[in-house]
Amino acid sequence: MKDLGNQLAYWDGAGAAKTFTHPVNLTWLSGVNRTARILDYGCGYGRVTAELSEHGFSAVSGVDPSPALIERARRLNPDLRFTVLTTPPKLPRDSGSVDVVLLFAVLTCVPDDDAQQALVNEVHRVLAPGGLLYVSDMVLQDDERNRNRYATHADRYNTPYGVFTTDDGAVCRHYDTSELHTLLSAFDCMDEHPLKVNTMNGHQSQALQLLARKR
Repeated sequence: MKDLGNQLAYWDGAGAAKTFTHPVNLTWLSGVNRTARILDYGCGYGRVTAELSEHGFSAVSGVDPSPALIERARRLNPDLRFTVLTTPPKLPRDSGSVDVVLLFAVLTCVPDDDAQQALVNEVHRVLAPGGLLYVSDMVLQDDERNRNRYATHADRYNTPYGVFTTDDGAVCRHYDTSELHTLLSAFDCMDEHPLKVNTMNGHQSQALQLLARKR
């Protein structure tokens, strides 16, 4: 598969105007100090970053590869810190310098196996020992529409089952739960919760949230 690590043209174009909806389960962060260093990786227009700030987290910041989305984030939340990630997934952070990382609907946008693993490895690097990783992402859907587009993409492009192209040109991936656990095998899973979310294109879909701790 060609490099689909960031799909910058899409996120600076059609993707820059999308609405993201994955909810934050604040009870999962109830034991986190309000001064903890929190990084919203793939923050988009800063929705989750802003929500955490509104709930008293004072050291939260967001990064995203898309200059257009970061510009939107800064316009909506001028008092918060947002950074364009120029060489994703590499983060301009020292090893062990972050207490919590959030990946909200990020892995679904990184359909390539190697790019996914590189992202998770980089998150693992910057997290302090015992740091938290909070993932919210899409799982395989069992409706006919999705089964057809998974199969079509796999046949046409020899991609893993679960990869598909949206009507407006983004290449995304839905995951079997076991795939997510394998991808996060360097972490200890503390909790997980299935839920339904509206996708960026307005379809209700099954998702999964995972809370994991760096060993």
